[in-house]
Amino acid sequence: MQPIKKIALLTSGGDAPGMNAAIRAAARGALYNNIEVMAVIRGYQGLIDDNIEPMNSKSVSNTIQRGGTILQSARSKEFETTEGRAKAYANLKKHGIDAMVVIGGDGTFTGASVFGNEHNFPIVGIPGTIDNDLYGTDYTIGYDTALNTVVEAVDKIRDTASAHSRLFFIEVMGRDAGFLALSSAIASGAEAVLVPEINTDYEKLDDFLKNSYKKQKASSIVIVAEGDKISGGAIKTAKRVRKEHPDYDVRVTILGHIQRGGSPSAYDRISASRMGVAAVKALLEGQSDIMVGMVNDEIVYVPIKMAVKNKKPLSQELFSLIDVLSI
Repeated sequence: MQPIKKIALLTSGGDAPGMNAAIRAAARGALYNNIEVMAVIRGYQGLIDDNIEPMNSKSVSNTIQRGGTILQSARSKEFETTEGRAKAYANLKKHGIDAMVVIGGDGTFTGASVFGNEHNFPIVGIPGTIDNDLYGTDYTIGYDTALNTVVEAVDKIRDTASAHSRLFFIEVMGRDAGFLALSSAIASGAEAVLVPEINTDYEKLDDFLKNSYKKQKASSIVIVAEGDKISGGAIKTAKRVRKEHPDYDVRVTILGHIQRGGSPSAYDRISASRMGVAAVKALLEGQSDIMVGMVNDEIVYVPIKMAVKNKKPLSQELFSLIDVLSI
């Protein structure tokens, strides 16, 4: 591997609070080691369009507290083609870029791994997704902030639910994973949760509505992950409950993209800063095709293919906790 003198930074996929903290840390970590830094604007499409510009320490000033991503993001069908990736590689070489740090989720990492292996180009990934669904790391950037956003919203909804003795179905993000739904259900005191990973959760909900809810609950909160295939999401679940339990006053709230925005939490800022510096360190050590992760609050390096292909399991202990605390 050639000595690294210039790196590029890129964000891709859905934005997550804390991405800017990771960008800041990676940029300043590189500059600290006398490595030039280039910003790729609008993800992999920016690589293809040659939307690449130099960065300095001032470029990331006053960004650690900002949500979203200052590098912007975009979907790129062209990058999925061999020809598109060849254009991207040519632009990297034109700018004299030796390696790249990419921040995103599984789709971002899949593209990075294919590109890196295809062109023998060093790439290190930083996990940035509110879904917290990447294998090999306890935590992904943005998850903590999104979780707190959901809990704050649910707390406010519970106030009106209690005032009117209503049953609220609240839909949160999680197309393929229920980490955000499960954790927010516990943190907000929800009575039930529906997630993509469990195909019997509606049966448990129905049993709860027939028994515990009728006996002693003045109001109730059910958290539904948007990707739950059995229930079909909060709207379909509520429609089904209205039909099967017509005596309940049912309401639906879909939190949507509010979960992605906002100033990142202190935990997100600190973790993103650690991962950003660790990504540059990994490149300097000659590592490539890896993701920087955190396990037991320690930095780890995980092969990207392992992070993407393996399924990260939900905690059965947390599911049990829901049952215990909802009585």
